[in-house]
Amino acid sequence: MVESYVIMRVGEERYGAHVSQVQSVERLGEITPVPRTLSFIKGVIHLRGAVVPVIDLAERVGFTHRAQDADEMRVVIAEVEDRVVGMIVDSVEDVVQISPETIEPPPAVVGGLQAVYLRGVARVGNDLLVLLNLNRVFSAAESEQLKQIEQFITS
Repeated sequence: MVESYVIMRVGEERYGAHVSQVQSVERLGEITPVPRTLSFIKGVIHLRGAVVPVIDLAERVGFTHRAQDADEMRVVIAEVEDRVVGMIVDSVEDVVQISPETIEPPPAVVGGLQAVYLRGVARVGNDLLVLLNLNRVFSAAESEQLKQIEQFITS
């Protein structure tokens, strides 16, 4: 049975996130900063009546954004560890179907990313697509800070 992945560009690399974790893709709009947070936590946005913390995925994984028009940038709204989080990416390109048997375990480092962030690597056409494990993008301390932001904003 094939699975669907949202393809997003972060820096010069393309990554896939399983569609079961992606709730929506939004234009990059105004982000309200939250003081005394980690540098990659950019703040919060109001989205359909909810306050959603937003992180810069490129900064989180140690990349830089490629030079581009901010109109292309998107916020991928995803469920990560029972929490809704927005992730700033350079662009969202497509949704592709990938057969699970074509997914190979990730090497220790792929494109500068440590394997802990990765679900695997799959061939899509002539390209290799790195599949992210969104539940591993945050450490326990970082998850706790996101939780504190949510509590601060909703109290």
